[in-house]
Amino acid sequence: MITGAASTAAGMDPWLALGMSLIVYAGASQLAAIALMTQHTPVAIVVLTVLVVNLRMTMYSAALAAHFREAPGGRKWLISYLLTDHGFALITAKFPPGSKAGHRDFYYLGAASVMWLSWQIMVSVGIFAGTLVPVNLSLDFAIPLVFLALVMPALQSRAHWATAIIAATTAAFTTNMPLKLGLISAALVGVTVGAWLDSRDDRSLRSNP
Repeated sequence: MITGAASTAAGMDPWLALGMSLIVYAGASQLAAIALMTQHTPVAIVVLTVLVVNLRMTMYSAALAAHFREAPGGRKWLISYLLTDHGFALITAKFPPGSKAGHRDFYYLGAASVMWLSWQIMVSVGIFAGTLVPVNLSLDFAIPLVFLALVMPALQSRAHWATAIIAATTAAFTTNMPLKLGLISAALVGVTVGAWLDSRDDRSLRSNP
């Protein structure tokens, strides 16, 4: 709803804003693009910023590849379009690494389709009615709360906690980087630390059978 209201407040045509939501389907990217367009930023910079903000989806895709390796090509395209932070968190919590459960692609598509429909409905509400919500309600604070609710249940070991803390600290110190590069920097630091901790734990297990 916040994303829809922001697009309308920025002066975007309501149907164009809805079309953007259907095509892009990425809240953080949509908000970043809207903020830049209101400042009359060149289109190339807007597109580059959206790509940078969405770079995390590359990491998500690599992590999920094993789950959908056997899916038909057309279904993979649909899975990639529906990929979100929430969908990624849901399927990784439901199917841990090495899971051999069947019909994972159908489970994902079912859950992701509900998320997609909910998102489009609420963006529509924001576009056509969101500006009626008082500014002092600060609904934008709901966004980080959603991500915290997704992350916390996934932190099940000391390595997970260490990775999350280091990534969060990096994000806090790089928040002023241009083009949202602080988010990507924090993600890369988190992935690097997490990979190193996993490698260290594997070596420890092999040396102490």
